[in-house]
Amino acid sequence: MKRLVVIRHAKSSWKDPGLRDFERPLNKRGKADAPEMGRRLARRSLIPDRLLASPAKRAIRTAEIIAGAIGFPAERITRVDRLYGAGVADLVGILQGLDDSEETVYLVGHNPGLTDLVNLVCGAFLDNLPTCGVFCADFAISSWKEIGRHRGKCLFMDFPKHPPAG
Repeated sequence: MKRLVVIRHAKSSWKDPGLRDFERPLNKRGKADAPEMGRRLARRSLIPDRLLASPAKRAIRTAEIIAGAIGFPAERITRVDRLYGAGVADLVGILQGLDDSEETVYLVGHNPGLTDLVNLVCGAFLDNLPTCGVFCADFAISSWKEIGRHRGKCLFMDFPKHPPAG
């Protein structure tokens, strides 16, 4: 059994139009949403064996905040360059390359790739994984190499603007 927790980075700032997209920091709402979503994950006792994050500033900061809330050491966050701007095929490739000893994996990245991934692996019809939205699925597989279309079972989705789901 494998478990995947997909997290879109928290809301980013557009205050400085001269910043490259890669360098955009979290805005005020993002700085509030990330710890809240981390607390919600902590209440579910979902501690990852591995936490992968896009190296973009807003994604790494989201990953660090969530890691702190769940008790995952920030120095163990794995920055994956391919996550920045990744499409669904790239994301599946990253997941298929994971070590099979890792049962629970967090993936912090960007849209539209993450929404497309959720829809692919669970046959979901999600229009948009919102900023700092969390999606969790279980896969009845023994190897990450087996991850693919409709292989996952959605456990929950949780978004900052909604009250925590049971």
